[in-house]
Amino acid sequence: MKSKARICVPVCVSRAGELAGAIRRAAEVAEIIELRLDYLLEHELAQASGEITAVLKSRQQPMILTLRPAEYGGARAISVEDRLFCRINEVWASGSRNGGADFWDLELDLALLLQRTESEGNDPVELGLCDWARTICSYHDFVGVPSDLEQIYESMASTRARILKIAVQADDATDCLPIFRLLARAQREGREMIAIAMGQPGVMTRILGPSRGSYLTYGSLDEDSATAPGQLTARELRDVYRIDEIDRQTKVTGLIGKPVRHSLSPNIHNAAFARAKANAVFIPFEVHDLNAFVRRMVREESREIDWNLRGFSVTAPHKTRIKKHLDWIDPIAQDIGAVNTIVIEKGVLRGYNTDAQAFIQPLNDHFESLAGSRCAIIGAGGAARSVIWALRRAGATVTLFARDLQKATPITQHLAIECRHLAEAGFAGFDIVINATPLGTCGLLEDEAAARAEALRGVRLAYDLVYNPGETRFIREARAAGCETIGGLEMLIAQAVEQFKYWTGLQPDIDAMRSAASRQ
Repeated sequence: MKSKARICVPVCVSRAGELAGAIRRAAEVAEIIELRLDYLLEHELAQASGEITAVLKSRQQPMILTLRPAEYGGARAISVEDRLFCRINEVWASGSRNGGADFWDLELDLALLLQRTESEGNDPVELGLCDWARTICSYHDFVGVPSDLEQIYESMASTRARILKIAVQADDATDCLPIFRLLARAQREGREMIAIAMGQPGVMTRILGPSRGSYLTYGSLDEDSATAPGQLTARELRDVYRIDEIDRQTKVTGLIGKPVRHSLSPNIHNAAFARAKANAVFIPFEVHDLNAFVRRMVREESREIDWNLRGFSVTAPHKTRIKKHLDWIDPIAQDIGAVNTIVIEKGVLRGYNTDAQAFIQPLNDHFESLAGSRCAIIGAGGAARSVIWALRRAGATVTLFARDLQKATPITQHLAIECRHLAEAGFAGFDIVINATPLGTCGLLEDEAAARAEALRGVRLAYDLVYNPGETRFIREARAAGCETIGGLEMLIAQAVEQFKYWTGLQPDIDAMRSAASRQ
């Protein structure tokens, strides 16, 4: 039977007078609330006992009190002495008696110090320093996954803390594997545990963790108040990923690429799963080392995680690299030379391309026929391959423009087209110009454009495959040049529809997909 996942929302305010209001807002989406006392200004913390006592007495959800020093990801430097002092003054004492805080978050170094106090014949509980039954013993590494993670776990398990918490930085999707192993070990040993991989590559641990035994998962109140890298909002966890519905039988699909944070695919596919009442989830997987990911997380005979994996959407830079890992490739995808969809059935990996048809659909709405139209494509990746194939099949004349002619050589040879250097680009004489690069994607590339207005004058239509943001710099430049424009969202939805059919055998609710995409 499914059970509601515990989402913990951290409250991080600088002034004690703001605590009550922030807690009310967090209570709307949280099962547990964490008071991050290290975010209070130093003089505010010293005078905050009254406000803290008041919010503890009036709370509707369980609460965690946390005073985290900067070296463990806290908001400011706090000495061991000050951390201990806060435990014996009235701020912490209010949480240990009379129905106060449900948990204290205690870093491993402090837990071991208190354990030594016990070994010397002193009782930390009697001294007001600790209540082990309410203690979360935590360890953080913001650099990577330590090689001695199992030993760190054992050191934490040697304390009397009720719950163990480990959070490490993930640089690749495979860095999540040690986290899932620790959760499995804790379950075998009857330990309550929170285990998280931070950073975008660790997002899957935040989504799948509760279904694999994690006591809770953290979700921020909004995007601006995240307390760790890769932290999703509580509403995303609940509304997009339907975290309460995930169990060990849930069918797992997702997007593999680098980067993936900008993608709207999780919103689109998870909305379709929800409308179809399917026990399935779509997760972004940031994958740097594709070979390791396929071997350690995908292939049944070698993978290090037991999950109900059903398929992937593939984005840059893996659309061509993935081919060598597949057991079978659809003839169209083989002809294009790029795969954007993987279906996994009984251990067999099958590759398809849903990009080409999805790309051409919006163009067919603008042109009675594409035959004889002159098209310029900017970019030399997997997306460009799909675009070239679709346009040539429609009878268009295609020219590729690339910054790196050597990188473009495999495409020009495979698809037998002309290639020019982008630096020499002037698009006069072309009917359609297509941006098949990531330039303009939200984030670091958002202010860049594949072409400027002066180069686009005289072009009838500019088509940007980038879909987030909805209006890119390239689209604005094209409009300034007097071009008609098409954004990438309709292509994204069209290719997702076909992917959904491959994974489920069902026709998705396209309106639900489009609505989910437009909410961003």
